[in-house]
Amino acid sequence: MSQSDASKGHIALVGAGPGDPDLLTLRAVARLGAADVVLYDDLGSAGALAHAREEAELISVGKRAGRHAPKQAEVSRLMVAYAALGKRVVRLKSGDPTIFSRADEEICAAHEAGFSVEIVPGVTTATAAAAHLGAALTKRLVARRVQFVTAHEVTGHLPDDLDLGALADPLATTCVFMGKATFPALAEKLFAHGLSVETPAAVVESLGTERTAVIKGTVETVAARLKENPPEGACMILYGAALADVCRA
Repeated sequence: MSQSDASKGHIALVGAGPGDPDLLTLRAVARLGAADVVLYDDLGSAGALAHAREEAELISVGKRAGRHAPKQAEVSRLMVAYAALGKRVVRLKSGDPTIFSRADEEICAAHEAGFSVEIVPGVTTATAAAAHLGAALTKRLVARRVQFVTAHEVTGHLPDDLDLGALADPLATTCVFMGKATFPALAEKLFAHGLSVETPAAVVESLGTERTAVIKGTVETVAARLKENPPEGACMILYGAALADVCRA
């Protein structure tokens, strides 16, 4: 790769939002419209891909449970390899690129290869889920803090280094990413750390698609529902006192 070839390539990590193409930013649409190559996740990408050029090469690199998918190192390698050919590369990520999307690994790979990276923010699934519910994540005198947490480690299990005291804080609204399978186990740990079983909770499934569905209740009832009959789609789980009004039966 010559220096001139490298200088022609461009890498952008673009947030696709939760799945509804109406929530794409103008900058995201512009980068998709200019891209030569789009490496896209399965989740949240279908509507966004409509903004790519007909000539663009579209490559699925999404990771879904139970399906074969490229390893992260291979995704990073592809991204850099296309940029080295002088291509304008968009790495299209569901939600926001900076939140639980392994953006740090791709940024490091690009920098090591001599490329800068443009990050185009997207609407994160947590705030989009709150909007779908018609709820605020913060509430004066009730929820002074919002926290994002992943409940899924590389093994598929609940991480063992979670700050359970913080996650059981009654003055916080907690947004749980990738917790569909592990939330029942997390709930038990939260109860042991003082979280009330009556804490309002909601699950928004397949957000931004025609299959969007909502489960409302308490942390206890939502955890039981996820254990007994887990939804098929990707889920965002929210819990905290700020959700009391929208979670009432």
